[in-house]
Amino acid sequence: MQFRFATLLFLLLCFCAVVSFAQAGDDAIARAAIAGGSPDAGARAPIVATSVKSGSPNTLVFDAQTGVVVSGGFNMSLSSKAGNSSPQVGNDDGFDIGERRPNVPTIAGLDTLATFDGAFHAQAGPNSSITKLFRWTMVGNDPRQGGTTEIPFSAVTVDLQLLNADGSVFMVVPFAPFQTLTLESPNFEPLDYRSGHRIEYADAVHRAQFFHIMRDQWHTLLIPAVQDHVTITVPRFVNVQLSNGNIIQARSYFTGHAADGQTFVLMLNLLFNFFFDNLVVNEINTGNFTTDAINATLFPNTYLFSLNVNNPNTPGGCCVLGFHTYFFDPSATPQPRWITQYASWISPGIFGGGFQDVTALSHETAEIFGDPFLDNVTPSWQFPGEPPTAKVCQGNLEEGDPIEVLANATTTITVKEGGFNFTYHPQNIPLLQWFEMGAKSDAIDGAFSFPDETLLPHSALPCPQ
Repeated sequence: MQFRFATLLFLLLCFCAVVSFAQAGDDAIARAAIAGGSPDAGARAPIVATSVKSGSPNTLVFDAQTGVVVSGGFNMSLSSKAGNSSPQVGNDDGFDIGERRPNVPTIAGLDTLATFDGAFHAQAGPNSSITKLFRWTMVGNDPRQGGTTEIPFSAVTVDLQLLNADGSVFMVVPFAPFQTLTLESPNFEPLDYRSGHRIEYADAVHRAQFFHIMRDQWHTLLIPAVQDHVTITVPRFVNVQLSNGNIIQARSYFTGHAADGQTFVLMLNLLFNFFFDNLVVNEINTGNFTTDAINATLFPNTYLFSLNVNNPNTPGGCCVLGFHTYFFDPSATPQPRWITQYASWISPGIFGGGFQDVTALSHETAEIFGDPFLDNVTPSWQFPGEPPTAKVCQGNLEEGDPIEVLANATTTITVKEGGFNFTYHPQNIPLLQWFEMGAKSDAIDGAFSFPDETLLPHSALPCPQ
């Protein structure tokens, strides 16, 4: 017995040494990728739910450019009927709710959540001299009507089971340490802002934009509920087809350690998108994700990198922390649209710019409020902080993007409730008036950003011609 124990102990020590070495090597690679990249919000075009392919990641081959499954997959079936089947599990906090407005579709031919519309004319740049109007659609009911719209925030939390090359389990990265912290964050906690008393973060930004035209008790209230908890099994390698037809093996993930001791994961975006699409369709089919909700997949310290074609065993461009999109069924009438997002928890010390905890969640939720269908076009604007002649530009109403590049992109908000005490870092958000390119803003306090109203001292600059 003593000999066998000693042998087993020796083997365990050797195994631990190998794992530690592997983790140390990955950590260096992952940190180099982060240092050479920047925290960013990604973009996903709307997804046809019936076109999503499934299959075993070990047998799939992904196209290097598009991420499409080119072999080894099969079409998933969409069996769920669109509708309001998700229970509205209430917040653990009280909100001042006056008249309730219905959360029902307001656009003919669509089955989705409540929205309202508007438009503006560009006040600077080449579009200011023409008659073009920039129309937009936002989440909630019309601020001129007042009242509160309650929208389910249906969340699925995800654990990552990472595999070694031989298929054995390397480690499991759980979401559990961050679940309570997420649900108690300013995204869902009633707090005080200049735009209102005891309101949620996205609602505070929404109200700041329409502060001088909104009627009494105009709110867009998110009702969070964790609808499901899933584990995704991630292989160490994935097959990718290059533009010349060659099929290569590429590393699908790398791991590192944050300052708080938590593991962070860099995942190949081609594989992540496959997992995300399958997860969303499965949740639609079970009725957990519905057309009248904001549907969220919440990941633990999971950031996306692109394929490095020249060296597929190291990460390419890094790092996407979240994105929003919607799934739809073009064969159904009215057309169902399931608005979705991916957002990662962010442990401290991984990124600069104050990107931490719920930065990604606040960014994506604000963008869903401001551009739910990814079709709100604006005059082409230049990112703040760029040289006057630089052409680093964008032309849509993605309300989180302009500020994410700034050194002080986030704000700090402390939530204290009973024995709970945590300081969060949601992102500051540009207001609608910033995109209008006017000399003055008709938002709260004449601001162009919120809640830090000093962050953007003037409206957007037109993209240099």
